Amino acid sequence: MRVFITGASSGIGEALARHYAVQGATLGLVARRGDKLAALVSTLPGRPTPYVLDVADAAALQAAAADFNAGGLADIVIANAGISVGTLAQEAEDLHALRRVFETNVIGMANTFQPFIAPMSARGSGRLAGIASVAGIRGLPGAGAYSASKAANIAWLEALRGELRDSGVKVVTIAPGYIATPMTAVNSYPMPFLMPAEEAAWRFARAIARGTSYTVIPWQMGVVAKLLRLLPNPLFDAIFARTGRKPRGLDL
Repeated sequence: MRVFITGASSGIGEALARHYAVQGATLGLVARRGDKLAALVSTLPGRPTPYVLDVADAAALQAAAADFNAGGLADIVIANAGISVGTLAQEAEDLHALRRVFETNVIGMANTFQPFIAPMSARGSGRLAGIASVAGIRGLPGAGAYSASKAANIAWLEALRGELRDSGVKVVTIAPGYIATPMTAVNSYPMPFLMPAEEAAWRFARAIARGTSYTVIPWQMGVVAKLLRLLPNPLFDAIFARTGRKPRGLDL
């Protein structure tokens, strides 16, 4: 099994890399931070191939995909790279954050999958797994950039699933709730059903293996997501206008 993972240097990506390495997979691991990626690779069996690049760079991802596929076409591609930062629409400097979040979370996902779609379709098999978020279900005040990017992920993956319906390639949308990672460690508000990254990786991998079209992990957050969809706007606004918010100004 050959698995290509972006955002692999920490958090969910690192946990997924460790999970698949133990399963004996041949790994291609992508991250911006070369030092952290090298440190991870040194601890994994099977000599994974590291690719230090930014997923916003389409040409760099095409080169990495070509290099990885040269050793055998990927069976699973996981677009996991993502950034999260608090934003306020009234702040001019947050326009840069909005752009950067979309470049990484949305364009980066498309850049990740694009080089693999035609080869996988020609073969008639494969898994393209995109990591979205329950934050994409409704727009969360103070996290407009992140919520909007994850809503875009969910819609884009749904469209891609239809495009590839008869190709034999499965498109898997995973919408995590709160997972214990460096991304959530900065949150100062309560995070219900917080799940360890290692357990999340195991659950993600199971959904990918099954070719599940859409899943929320943990399942309890799936219930919450369904309730959020049904919540009338005035009630949603009243509740979430008062909730805790992610810090602004993180290093992007």
